[in-house]
Amino acid sequence: MLGVCYYPEHWPEDLWAQDAEEMKSLGLDYVRIGEFAWSRIEPARNEFDFEWLDRAIEILANAGLKIVFGTPTATPPKWLIDELPDILPASLDGDHVRGFGSRRHYDFSSENYLKEALRITEVLAKRYGGHKSIVGWQTDNELCCHDTAMSGSKNALRAFRDWCKKRYESIEKLNTAWGNVFWSMEYPSFDAIELPFGAVTETNPAHSLAFRRFSSDQVVAWHDTMVKAIRAHAPGKWITHNFIPKEDLYVDAYALGADLDIASYDNYPLGRADLWFADAPADTMQRYMRTGHPDFASFYHDTTRSFAGGRYWVMEQQPGPVNWAPHNPRPAPGMVRFWSLEAFAQGAECVSYFRWRQAPFAQEQMHAGLKRPDNSKATAWAEVEQVRREIDALNVASSEKSKSRIAMVTDVEALWLSDIEQQGAGYDFRRVEFAYYCALRELGMDIDFVSADAGFSDYDLVIVPCLPSLSTDFISRCKSSGAKFVFGPRTGAKTPEFSVPASLPPGALQTELGVKVLSVETLRPDCPSTLSWQGKQYEATRWCEELEVVEGTEVVATYGDGSPAIVSNDQFIYMGTLTDDLFLRDFMRVLCTDLGLQPVDMSTDMRIVRRGGLTFAFNYSAEAQPAPAPNNAVFVLGQRNVGPRDVSAWKN
Repeated sequence: MLGVCYYPEHWPEDLWAQDAEEMKSLGLDYVRIGEFAWSRIEPARNEFDFEWLDRAIEILANAGLKIVFGTPTATPPKWLIDELPDILPASLDGDHVRGFGSRRHYDFSSENYLKEALRITEVLAKRYGGHKSIVGWQTDNELCCHDTAMSGSKNALRAFRDWCKKRYESIEKLNTAWGNVFWSMEYPSFDAIELPFGAVTETNPAHSLAFRRFSSDQVVAWHDTMVKAIRAHAPGKWITHNFIPKEDLYVDAYALGADLDIASYDNYPLGRADLWFADAPADTMQRYMRTGHPDFASFYHDTTRSFAGGRYWVMEQQPGPVNWAPHNPRPAPGMVRFWSLEAFAQGAECVSYFRWRQAPFAQEQMHAGLKRPDNSKATAWAEVEQVRREIDALNVASSEKSKSRIAMVTDVEALWLSDIEQQGAGYDFRRVEFAYYCALRELGMDIDFVSADAGFSDYDLVIVPCLPSLSTDFISRCKSSGAKFVFGPRTGAKTPEFSVPASLPPGALQTELGVKVLSVETLRPDCPSTLSWQGKQYEATRWCEELEVVEGTEVVATYGDGSPAIVSNDQFIYMGTLTDDLFLRDFMRVLCTDLGLQPVDMSTDMRIVRRGGLTFAFNYSAEAQPAPAPNNAVFVLGQRNVGPRDVSAWKN
């Protein structure tokens, strides 16, 4: 299925019917509306103007389009801010209010805003919840985008103190848990607690972790309130949220997605690539600046698909140049089609393009749409027509993403650990996780992401790039699953309150693996150490742990001085170091082969994905590349020799 994001309030009403007819003729099934329209729906308190919205909905419905209604809580109107200024968030140091004039200008700790957001959500759900053409609802828009998960406001401080009271019960317990005896940081009461920002030098990492946990809880509780209201008045309608990349979210995405029917993702491969590769060599940026990295979009397809039980949409798909990255190149010809097919291969039920027509005004006037501001068809139009024909011919709607035999455990607390206590400028959990993912994708593997609370019995191989605190329950589920586990460095390195375990890292893994981390060194990226494995030399880089092993523990790889770097028992492997990409790929190839997972030999920029009975090959290269298909493969899309930036698919 295909969709589009549409803003009837931006356009003369005499265009609406033509727009709806063209959407349908293009092959679109869904249209999202409403998520930024609060000031037009309620121009003054309790003075609602539903007439224009009713007409827009009926025009879209009469054209045969299904509607996704977005609640407009991401953009509280000026009259509301003037009436209740405590809605606004504050900078983390509390020095200034983040004011009106853009979007996401609200504080999750503002009780006034919780009431107002709930009020407008209920008003809309009551009015439109039973409309037969409104089939689904989107909560808010891109929660926590623009660094809005955390706020330094008085509301946030007050709520954080209350959160601490509930969690720790007494100030003595809090002081002990945080280690506040250090530097005389002990608090005499909960009312004395400050926010962990704006101090002379670094603040207590346990304090910082607590505030991130609190902020995540605030976002989830706020969101759950909106979901509950929609369900009460729109029975039988599904609910989604359009996630941004989980690293930018700064919230427990699994908790946020727990009450959703569908998880959605806003897929902007070029904007994200420009940010991700900002410091990369020029040849790397030139290689991918018009396509995105071969593993980048898929990384977020795979992660977001896991947030709400497996159902997954792309709610916003980049159709051309965007406006918000430092540099905004045009996609290479064919890439909008390419990204769309990639999303479907990764399990998406629908790909919805942002936006129908490029706005001629305001902050996003340089953001492309399917149509230009003069209403002419933009470059992506023909590519969307082709996508419609191809997904119908392939009948992708009748199949699901193939179940992977490999899982990767992702955990927001590992991200928080990385930011709070980086220890070395080269350590970034985002890139650690991505490196493991890329190594597996380069071998033709499909990967499922799971939370640390999941069961693992469906998998043969589970990668845990970093899980800072290990529970006995987690270890028990690992052992009983029968899967092979690879644990990255820093796993088990902390207690739940961000202290070093009494028995040293890797915590609960010590007794399982017979290994202890004695010390850690962090290295400049250009000053790696040597890593020896199976008679070959690689790089131990950025993060290197000094390991002590007991007799009987298998040493898999060593540092240049012969000391252990990677150790193993029958089921668990512990990586005491970060490595170069070549080692990860070679190591994963051997591991996958030993587990019967059949690694695939492919060219550098080729990737494969399996959905239903089909295997898709995506060639990110500017040169034609052979598909890694069996000799007797029956191709249903494209050819065995996959063209530049093209897609082929064959029956399994």
